[in-house]
Amino acid sequence: MFMTPAPESESPLHRTTLAQLDSIAERLNLEPGIHERLRYPRRALTVSIPVLMDHGRTEVFIGYRVHHDTVLGASKGGLRYDPSVNLDEVTALAMLMTWKCALMGLPYGGAKGGVRCAPRQMSAREREALTRRYTVEIMPLIGPDLDIPAPDLGTDEQTMAWMMDTYSMTQGRSVPGVVTGKPLIIGGSHGRREATGRGIVSVLHQAAHHLGHEVSGKRVVIQGFGNVGSVVARLLWDDGCKIVGVGDVNGGIWNGDGLDVLKLQAHVKESGSVVGLPGAEPISNADLIEQACGLLVPAAVGSQIHEGNADRVKAALIIEGANGPTTAEADAILHERGVRVIPDVLANAGGVVVSYFEWVQGLQHHFWRESEVISRLQEIMTRAVDRVWATAESEKVTLRAAALMEGIGRVAEAHRIRGLYP
Repeated sequence: MFMTPAPESESPLHRTTLAQLDSIAERLNLEPGIHERLRYPRRALTVSIPVLMDHGRTEVFIGYRVHHDTVLGASKGGLRYDPSVNLDEVTALAMLMTWKCALMGLPYGGAKGGVRCAPRQMSAREREALTRRYTVEIMPLIGPDLDIPAPDLGTDEQTMAWMMDTYSMTQGRSVPGVVTGKPLIIGGSHGRREATGRGIVSVLHQAAHHLGHEVSGKRVVIQGFGNVGSVVARLLWDDGCKIVGVGDVNGGIWNGDGLDVLKLQAHVKESGSVVGLPGAEPISNADLIEQACGLLVPAAVGSQIHEGNADRVKAALIIEGANGPTTAEADAILHERGVRVIPDVLANAGGVVVSYFEWVQGLQHHFWRESEVISRLQEIMTRAVDRVWATAESEKVTLRAAALMEGIGRVAEAHRIRGLYP
């Protein structure tokens, strides 16, 4: 049967996720039908979003919502606002969410959404108008038992509040379960804002246990100082680590003797960037990744460690805070050099775990104390690390391969059991 070749992917992340799936499918000896099914999203929606801007003219933005797989339950995934958003990238991120949810044992499939825009250059009124119109346009795909968006790059609690309100107004009742990552006052969960960063640190502590290392005293470089990187920096600093380098979208800073994270947080709150912190040297984000350190945390955007710089990465251990920060080519180079990588689908799953907690609390109308949320999060993350570590050792594969084997294998098994309709 003749098939039109698929167009070349615009996104390096999409190429990476497909390469990862193909490699794991071969290792797991997946049936060709299931393998092929998992290479494509179940559904993908592209929408146009007209917004009346403050200058009086209407601009049209392009948005997406993708459901990769729903065999394990409703789909779950973030919403990002960024100028680089495209359908291939959103599709890749939805696929990663499928493996991540399955690996964590959550009753979700993977989804992702995005709007191509520059949120930092928009007023609050413009962002609200954009969010509300986007919500209306994707409404056929979202709902508490269908698809539950959450914050991601360029979005936050306020974005989720606008989405929830817009959806609720069309239903004639309040529907807090349509999104997670909401403010506490309208059904959010304690610990959600810090969940991804806290989960990364939990994974790191359990990985250090397996390696026989101490976390305290490590020299740490963090690329990205948003909701994830800033939490990781503070928690590791509290654990006795030395945060020597940090970067954000405007550039990086370096101090070999260690940065004072409290002063850094205050500086970022005042100036909006890590750049210009007194007592720190300026450094580019590209150079930041290549600095010698015990731990590198890429927590910004995808494909930051690639074929062109992987041989110059001097970190002893990498824990991926962002989605897809390491390309497939770079992964192979790092493995050859003996640099251990704790992959995104394991490391940064804390956000979706606590999103699940928020969803469950909302359905039950019973909300937990922050200590309960943290305890349950640490338990799930620790168990996941132990499973992945055991698979890596028994199958003699990398931690990424082991994590993907666990996640993809669970999704494939669900497809086998449910069968094919009709």
